Amino acid sequence: MAYGDAPADKDLKAAWDRFCDDLKQAGTYAFKDANPPNPLQRADAFRFLTQNLGQAFDLALETNDPAFPQIHYFTTPTMKLGGDVSDFTYRQAWISGDHTYRITGKRGTARWLNVTVQGPRPETIPGTEWPSLHEPFGDIPQANILGSQLETDAEGNFELFIGGQQLASNWLPTTPGSRKLFIREAFDAWGETPTPLTIERVGMDDPRPMPSPERITEAMDWAGRFVTGLMEQWPEHSWLTSRGVCDPHTLNAFPADKSANDDADARRGRMAAHMIWRLRPDEALIVEMDMHEGFWIFGMGGAFMGSMDFLHRPVSYTPARTKVDTDGVVRLVIAHNDPGVHNWLDTQGFSDGNLTYRNLLTQSPAAFRTKLVKRAELMAHLPAGTATVTREQRAAMLLERYRAIKLRFGI
Repeated sequence: MAYGDAPADKDLKAAWDRFCDDLKQAGTYAFKDANPPNPLQRADAFRFLTQNLGQAFDLALETNDPAFPQIHYFTTPTMKLGGDVSDFTYRQAWISGDHTYRITGKRGTARWLNVTVQGPRPETIPGTEWPSLHEPFGDIPQANILGSQLETDAEGNFELFIGGQQLASNWLPTTPGSRKLFIREAFDAWGETPTPLTIERVGMDDPRPMPSPERITEAMDWAGRFVTGLMEQWPEHSWLTSRGVCDPHTLNAFPADKSANDDADARRGRMAAHMIWRLRPDEALIVEMDMHEGFWIFGMGGAFMGSMDFLHRPVSYTPARTKVDTDGVVRLVIAHNDPGVHNWLDTQGFSDGNLTYRNLLTQSPAAFRTKLVKRAELMAHLPAGTATVTREQRAAMLLERYRAIKLRFGI
């Protein structure tokens, strides 16, 4: 038995060859202008690609049958996809408006949970000529429910129905174009617990069909578009289309008049702003924000806007884990090595990267200020009484982070 003996051999080989060509093309984007020409970040671009290659067929094939839904983590400590924030978990499930689904879970203690029904993915962003972001992104939020709106029993258990007959509570509507559930959970204090979730189609009573050659061919083509899209479009797509992202030539400053905060953002349950930073080895960047109520997150990302190594490094801060100065200002310090300041954001050796701000729960405005200083003169630019840590305290903080992140993902 050999190639050509089965009727689908030619089509399957052609699809695989196309996928391999797509993968080869995706690798060329590691050398794009947006990725700094230093060895560490060139290598990180290929890591970004291989991490997502590892999930390409989970998204394209293994979980991609709306009649047999599965909830899939598409970012983890070892798998990043552009725009993810360190203190979020991101899950999705492919669905269809033709079916009704039941999600069961037990509410954890994470401060924020949002389940969103996503609609059709247009070729271009509505009202513009800009292309939609690559799969599995680019679709339009249709309806959402926050964790605070879920009705649970005394132990926190709940059922949430998606589609079908309208219910008084714990229900989200769908439309004929509904195609995905997007589930995000955000954590504040270390030790907060995740919300385990499982999904099933109501009336599911047969085994899932085995994938046909045609289905495998579709999956290969989808996976090829996925790996080329993520390498080609991050970060430039956000530079072009997001109101929360600064012009890429405006370094080390948040946009003064741009924030992501429209109806779609409301269904996503957040406001957002974004800064592109660049630091020489002898520099540090002080980021200031007037403290405000609510739940906010600062998270560091690399050149492709994937989150940094949040399992092992201090690359994110939230209210419960941040020291606020006596003048009511949150001051974070981006530096290449530990300055002994409590609110240190580690660059993990990158010369360039991204800092993303998320504001959840409230519409409180944020006022940002930044100051680029010489690393050796950093403490002279910080107020007296700035919270500092010893080497031993930093080690304890990193271990606390490590254990908490592993708890979130069950690893």
